[in-house]
Amino acid sequence: QVQLQESGPGLVKPSQTLSLTCTVSGGSISTKNYYWSWFRQPPGKGLEWMGAIAYSGSTYYSPSFKSRTSISRDTSKNQFTLQLRSVTPEDTAVYYCARAPDFSSDPLEYDAWGQGTQVAVSS
Repeated sequence: QVQLQESGPGLVKPSQTLSLTCTVSGGSISTKNYYWSWFRQPPGKGLEWMGAIAYSGSTYYSPSFKSRTSISRDTSKNQFTLQLRSVTPEDTAVYYCARAPDFSSDPLEYDAWGQGTQVAVSS
């Protein structure tokens, strides 16, 4: 059974870059047809899809985040990483990584999730 685990700093200063890593076990991020995404949930709001990296390494971004987001992977470590640049307090949220069997921005299509990691943006 695949398991995902987010890791990264719990506190980031405004204007800095937030970097989070999702470590996957029990399955390869290169397995055909699977997509690996980052979501976030700000306080009092719903889940937001930020972007995805495909089994092939292709990346897809939400228009809301495209200008300041990068998603990459390290297949040797079976990890994928989110970088969010120029953060503000509005980027305070719980960040999740997740897997879907096909490309989707709908969280209902995802069949495996990390537990989430709280990130606060504050000076």
